[in-house]
Amino acid sequence: MPKPKIDENIGCENEACIKKDKCKRQVIAKNGSAKEIKTFGGTKEKGCRNFIQK
Repeated sequence: MPKPKIDENIGCENEACIKKDKCKRQVIAKNGSAKEIKTFGGTKEKGCRNFIQK
């Protein structure tokens, strides 16, 4: 069973994620437009499953 999709208005503040500079979630977390901010599971080696291309 697939995981439910995370709302696109949820930002991410994970500074360790390898894809943070290419992710829309990082942008909305920093500019204040996110309705909620979380830290998803990206690492220095891989991105998380909630990545959104900016």
